[in-house]
Amino acid sequence: MRITTNLFLLAAGTLLGILLGTCGSVLAERSAKETETIPFTELRTFTEVFGRIQEDYVEPIPDKTLLENAIRGMLSGLDPHSSYLSPDEFKELRIGTTGQFGGLGIEVGMENGFIKVIAPIDDTPAQRAGIQAGDLIIRLDEKPVKGMTLRDAVKIMRGKPGTEITLTVIREGMDKPLKITITRAVIKIKSVKQHLLEDGYGYLRITSFQSGTGEELLKAIGQLKDKGPLKGVILDLRNNPGGVLNAAVAVSDAFLDKGLIVYTDGRIEESKMEFEATPGDDLEGVPLAVLINAGSASASEIVAGALQDHKRAILMGQKSFGKGSVQTILPLSNDGAVKMTTARYYTPSGRSIQAEGIIPDIVLGAVRLEKVAEAEEFKPLTEADLSRHLENGQQEPESNADNQEEMENEALLKDYHLHEALNVLKAINIVEYSSVTE
Repeated sequence: MRITTNLFLLAAGTLLGILLGTCGSVLAERSAKETETIPFTELRTFTEVFGRIQEDYVEPIPDKTLLENAIRGMLSGLDPHSSYLSPDEFKELRIGTTGQFGGLGIEVGMENGFIKVIAPIDDTPAQRAGIQAGDLIIRLDEKPVKGMTLRDAVKIMRGKPGTEITLTVIREGMDKPLKITITRAVIKIKSVKQHLLEDGYGYLRITSFQSGTGEELLKAIGQLKDKGPLKGVILDLRNNPGGVLNAAVAVSDAFLDKGLIVYTDGRIEESKMEFEATPGDDLEGVPLAVLINAGSASASEIVAGALQDHKRAILMGQKSFGKGSVQTILPLSNDGAVKMTTARYYTPSGRSIQAEGIIPDIVLGAVRLEKVAEAEEFKPLTEADLSRHLENGQQEPESNADNQEEMENEALLKDYHLHEALNVLKAINIVEYSSVTE
């Protein structure tokens, strides 16, 4: 061993002093039952490895880097959602929760050493390029993902707007990997969208839960009401990766008149919280259907679970992702932060959906509606098909707004899950009308 005994003892003593100085207050707060002996053997092993790297590694590594890597490893070894955030990463996280950041527009995690897509975000380059929830990214351009940290992979995926990156993706059901080229952009997320599917039936889409999502939702509900009396509303949470806990509470509160929305429970007192609905249902009892799928995670599952437990909505689609843990951001003295799992959250009935997910009331398969194309030989020839045909001189050009609405309607009604949700809401109205007339 090249490191001398004296040097080793000095390093061990110094490190132990640092650890005791940092953790002393935590240790002091432990109850008598929880007090444990200091793990001298493990600390000795740590300092021995530290010394080995300093002496024998192929190139010199700054002590600061080694210690930061040790911190990262300590947190990432806890669960997939705990991590260390450098000052730059902490800054990016704060920007991301406000709804504007640079990149591709996907929520990702790690699985077996590869990048797993939790969900693409609506109206982003990734979503438009065809990235789907559940995709495994195995290469970034020509760089293999295996061996990268999630932080390193995210750094590569982010870049100057307008530049391209090619993702090599493994998708369930595909025989060979797909190569998808995406142009980076500044991601500006509008977290809530609204649209009238047809007379009396509204559509609300929440793409992610940000600090202002609750206010955006109330505004969207008001816009739907302005278009006429509502008979039913569809809340689309598919491929919504989650976000801010308070936003999930605000969204749930918009549809509930009273009762528990969600509660959290952990080891420390601060992690034990309850969130109650305030009086007033902004939809005033209008029938509600909620769409979820495997890309619906975290805050989406809080909303879906609360509305299901209170029987305020019918859940339709596929089982959700199953992220039922709460991460707390703990700022550090170096302007970085620790993102650490501090609690599990539970639906009003006491269900923990961690690693289980929310099961819809009506399970729907992954089907897409398409019009059956007419055979070309049986399609009648019309004047409009003739080359250089004369245009209709009296026809007024359609406005962009009308075109946009027509395109949205056509796209939405090709969606099997949405189509079925609309049918369920219509059926509820028929049953309620029959009950009244009887």
